[in-house]
Parts: sequence; structure tokens; C-alpha cells
Amino acid sequence: MRNPATAFKPDPGTIPTEPGCYLWRDRHGRVIYVGKAKSLRARLSSYFTDWSGLHERTRAMLEVARDVEWIVTDSEVAALHLEYNLIKRHRPRYNVRYTDDKSYPYLAITLGEDVPRAMVRRNPKRDGTRYFGPYAHAYAIRETLDLLLRVYPVRTCSQGVYERCERAGRPCLLHHIGRCAAPCVGKVSPEEHRELVDGLIAFLEGDTDAVLEELGEQMHAEAQRLNFEAAARLRDQLQAVETALAKQQMAADSREDFDAVHFHADDLEAAFQAFYVRKGRVVGRKGWTADRVEALTAGELLGRFLLQLASERAEELPREILVPEEPPDRETLEQALTDIRREARGQSGAVRLRVPQRGAKRAFLATVRENAVEAFHQHRLKRAKDFNARSQSLKELQEALALPEAPLRIEAYDISTLQGRDSVGSMVVMEDGLPRKSEYRRFKIRGVAGQDDFAMMHEVITRRFRRLLSEQGEGDDSKFARMPDLVLIDGGKGQLGAAGAALEELGVDGPSLAALAKRLEEVFLPGRDEPVLLPRGSEALFLLQRIRDEAHRFAVRYHRTVRGRRMTESAFDEVPGVGPARRQALLAHFGTLERVRAASVDELTAVEGISHALAETIAEHLGAQ
Repeated sequence: MRNPATAFKPDPGTIPTEPGCYLWRDRHGRVIYVGKAKSLRARLSSYFTDWSGLHERTRAMLEVARDVEWIVTDSEVAALHLEYNLIKRHRPRYNVRYTDDKSYPYLAITLGEDVPRAMVRRNPKRDGTRYFGPYAHAYAIRETLDLLLRVYPVRTCSQGVYERCERAGRPCLLHHIGRCAAPCVGKVSPEEHRELVDGLIAFLEGDTDAVLEELGEQMHAEAQRLNFEAAARLRDQLQAVETALAKQQMAADSREDFDAVHFHADDLEAAFQAFYVRKGRVVGRKGWTADRVEALTAGELLGRFLLQLASERAEELPREILVPEEPPDRETLEQALTDIRREARGQSGAVRLRVPQRGAKRAFLATVRENAVEAFHQHRLKRAKDFNARSQSLKELQEALALPEAPLRIEAYDISTLQGRDSVGSMVVMEDGLPRKSEYRRFKIRGVAGQDDFAMMHEVITRRFRRLLSEQGEGDDSKFARMPDLVLIDGGKGQLGAAGAALEELGVDGPSLAALAKRLEEVFLPGRDEPVLLPRGSEALFLLQRIRDEAHRFAVRYHRTVRGRRMTESAFDEVPGVGPARRQALLAHFGTLERVRAASVDELTAVEGISHALAETIAEHLGAQ
């Protein structure tokens, strides 16, 4: 077979020999692959060679590609940084993407608050909070935290509970069982509570010897003073600390900081495990999985993952990372990791990759590998059916609807209204058969009065694709600029006709169009009188039902939000003396209109700006008792 890429092969003399990145695009202009090269000319020339000599994954990418462009950088390190950022920004279909196998829990300490609290949190945010972990299970955090609260009784309650205790002047149960120092009622000052927080952080960072020594000295001192009750409390605290330490696996004989990374892979998938060691103890671990959609060696796969790991944990990146083998261009990768660490932490010191040959670190890396093998098999069992089903459903859908290619990106639209009031529309997106929730969109219907579903669908499609046309020049910078392969309408011929008219008026002819009617699950296509009936139980019908139902759910949820907001606003409009500012203050304090209705006059006066007389007026109009 002739190499299809030769149809748009650039003149080799126009391709620079400097290092840089290159981007392959499909017929819609979407970036489908990003790569880097020491010499752009040498690397790109390899794509236009004999077709039989290319890897099958490279051939699959070239069959979809229609154009290639490049960006020159001043060094290989800069090209490595740029490649990672471009992959993160464009999410190309034919690049390996490392995905968390689940949302791992962290032990978070909210240092940005006046009175910090310890809590379990997933998906950490850069908001001044200090994170420890991640841990494999939330119960592991709670068990450890429960033990440490006996020594460092810091606040763990929510802001609402804290403020309620503060107003009542009474601490909650946690204080009475010795798990909180009760800063809410002044049992300790904010400064004293901060000292407890600092002690907890120091312990979690690995500074445990000082804690054990101090508790032991205090226990013996109390015993010598014959204060046996206090000595017993300190003994319990000492045992709690020792139990918490026993839960942390020792990884090295010395008190070193390092990360250990290993992976297990076959030709189709890979599973990575990273263990985080601080002061010689394991303080967290995390796993990732990846579909091997591009032709990478094991070393190249490891190098890409290390860049992902460093970018995700830049502020926690240590100076040493244990790896099972040296990745290609090791010096370039180490310099890139060093740059990431320096920018995030403002600290000097190079990051080094080390392949341990013997001793405790080699044995520990073998343990990390065992975890990677187990994670790989678990992921394979869980994903095998899903991956095959998704591939089959896209292929079946292409054949059943006579589409020019498999619909890798499907957008589904639905309308939700109640007798023509508070009408809204929804757009949900699936790529490769998986939802892309970051690209879901909601539309508040503006130009249609009354109950007219066809006109509402026309408005939604018009607004979405008008936005696409206006932003096409921006490439993938705007998610609205991505052309779908298939537009699915929730409805029948009427909704389909309205959507088709909107696309025709705008001059958009890129996507295929279909409508799925709920009654008999019929698929209507433009220009065909008879619907397409997909076999019951087929993967293609299951895919269409899933995205149709997701669009309906998303629309209904937004409709409820809009309707609830209108009803809340209209309820407050009937109360004299309550304008937007006081309405916002009441909702911020009580949370919902129902709670405002149920509040007493005294509780209403606790809200800033609400006098006793106004509280009585609110209670009278809203039905508060």
C-alpha cells in the first residue's frame, strides 16, 4: 500500500534541522499526534518512508492525518517541555495518556484558614492547603489520623460545625473524647492551635524521633510526680504514635527522601506505580494506566511518565527517583525534571534518576514492581470488556449509519422545559466512547417564547456551531472549535429537521446528523423516510442510548437549577426590605430557601444586616415559625 502521508509531504528542504516539536492534524484540523525530535528534518522524514516499514500504530495515525506542522525550540530540554504541554493541551488521540486508575485520597491540612483543620480530600487543589499522601484507601487515612489526634488534637470539623459551636459557646463531642483542642470556644488560642498543627505536619513529614522522645520524657516525669492519671494519658498517646508509625512501611535503612517508580506493560496497555518515601518511610503511593496507542519503547514510555509525574507533583518532587531502567536521553530528562522542581519549589539541587543495583532500595523497587503487576492485571480485568465494547460500538455505528468514518467524537443535544418556562438545552460529548465532561455545555434558551421544542433545538444548534465557526482559527485553544463526527439529537424527525436547518443556514457540512427517538429507539437520518432500527442489545444502540440519556440528565439538572433559582428569587421579591444583598446573605447563611422558611426570628437576626423587625417581616411572608 502507498503511504498516504506522501500526498501532503512537505519539501524536505523547508523542514529545519533544529530540535523542536511537530503536530499531525486530521481533516478537521484537530491535533491527533504530538512528537519531539533532536532534528525535525530527520524525524519527520521517517514518516514518509516505505509503508511496510512503519509500525502499525504509526500507520493508523497516518491514515487519519491530513497535515503536519512544526515548532522549533532552542534545545532538546525545551522541546521536551513543549511536547508535554502540547499533549496536555490538545489531548491527541494517538499519544499515550497516563490516567489515574482512581481518585486517590489525601490527608489535607488547610493552612490557608485562620484555624486550620485536618481532613480527607480527593483531587488536591493549589489553594494553600498542605497535602500528605496519596493513600490507597480513605480508611487508612482516617485510622492514622484518629491515632495522631490523641497527640495533636487539631480541628477536623467543617466550617459550618465550627461556626455553630462558636455561636453556641459549646464544643462538640470531639473535644469531650480528646480528639480536638476546641479552638472554636477558646480552649486554646489560635496560636496554640497552630503549634499543634505544626507538630502534626512535622510528624507526617517524618520527624518522629523527637515526638517519641518528648512523650516518653513527659510520661516518666509525670510518673515520678505520682501523677499517674496524666502519665497514663501520655502512655496512651505514646502507644498511638507507635501504632501510627507501624502502619508506615520502611523503605530504606537511612532517613532519605525519594520516589520509586516501576511499571508493567504489554503491547496494548501499561500500569505504573509510584511510591513516595520521606525520611525512609512510605508516606503515599499512586497508580496510573495508559493505552499504548503510539510506538514507544519501554524506556520511552517510562520517560514520558516521569515527566507526567514531575509536573503533577512538582512541589513534592524529591531530588532522587528510583527507576527500573535508564530512559533514553537521560540527561535531557533529568534537566527537565530539575527545571520543574526549581520552578515549583524555588530550590536548587538537581533531580537524579537512579537504577539501584543492590541493597534495600533494589528490594523496595521490586516491591513497587509487584504492585505494578497486580495493578496491571486488575486493570486488564476491568477494562478488557469496556475497551472491546467501545471499539465494537463505534465500528457498528459507522456501518449501521453509513458514516464516512468511525464517530470518534459524538455530541448529543437535548431540550428541557416545563410548559415553555425556564427552557434550557444541553450538549454532552463522548470521545472514543467515553464521556468528556470538561466539554459539556449548557444553553439557556433566549429567543423562543412558549412551548416550541423544534425552535429551541434550532437555537441551540445555531449557537453552538456559530461559536465553532467564529473560533475555528484558534485551533484547539477553544473546545468549541472542535468539529464533531456525529451530532445526535434527542427526538424524532421534527427535532432532526430543526437541527439540520440550523447547520444548513450556517453552511456547516462537516458532521453527520442523526436523531434517536425514545418510543421505539428509532434512529432517524436526514433524507431518509424510514428510520434505522439497530438490533436490541447491540453495542451501537447501547452507546447511543448512553449518550442520549446523559444529555437528558444534564439538561434536566440544569432546568431544575434555573427553575429553583427563579422560584427563590420570586419568593424573596415578595418580602419588603430584602434586596439582592440581603437575599444573598440569607442564602449564604442558611443554604436553601427551605431552611430560611424554617428559621426562627432569633435565628434570622443572626444574619448580618437582618434586624429583629426585618426578621419578623421575613418570617411573616415566608412562613417561618
